[in-house]
Amino acid sequence: MAVNEKIIKEIVDEVLKSLNSKDNNSSNISNKREDNCKDGLKLEVLGDAKKGTRNDEVVIGIAPAFGIYQNKTINKLPHDKVLRELIAGIEEEGLKARIVRVNRTSDVAFIGLDAAKLSGSGIGIGLQSKGTIIIHQKDLFPLTNLELFPQAPVITLDVYRSIGKNAAKYAKGESPNPVATINDQMARPKFQALAALLHIKETEHVDKNAKTQEIKFEI
Repeated sequence: MAVNEKIIKEIVDEVLKSLNSKDNNSSNISNKREDNCKDGLKLEVLGDAKKGTRNDEVVIGIAPAFGIYQNKTINKLPHDKVLRELIAGIEEEGLKARIVRVNRTSDVAFIGLDAAKLSGSGIGIGLQSKGTIIIHQKDLFPLTNLELFPQAPVITLDVYRSIGKNAAKYAKGESPNPVATINDQMARPKFQALAALLHIKETEHVDKNAKTQEIKFEI
């Protein structure tokens, strides 16, 4: 319990420091050609994202601040490792992963749906900077989905890998069993304030008029 409180305090301090900083010129995010985070993650903007034509791809939609203004999830998993596990899970099923940055919203459901609509297979993953993640399908309503993982504090790297695998299975037309996760009823009250702060920080970088970007991912 003491460790969790220490982690929460560190992240809250980091968020508050960022909120007070002058680096919130996010309206120019669409003009960034190359983005880097502290842990060696390199996200290069290739241009506006186009709809895919390959039925063997899964598109991962990342949120506006992912890997730029935030580089860890709410439980301090580095963003590069989260992406690596998602991609590994997709590739283990024999499919390809493509990454886009959705700039117009910070809502994980709409990020996931936008990614799915750009995916040649019609399957996409939406991923917020704090780690909340969803598997979506292009012909579903925004608030419906294939699988939603709202408790980011209990999601591990193994779970992210399994989510990648399941997304790939949906893309192949299979009906996989939902990814098993820990259901910690205390996670919500413990992390509610921090989750709200991180979401506010993410939303500051939303540009409703910005197009979704194609991203090249390197570690």
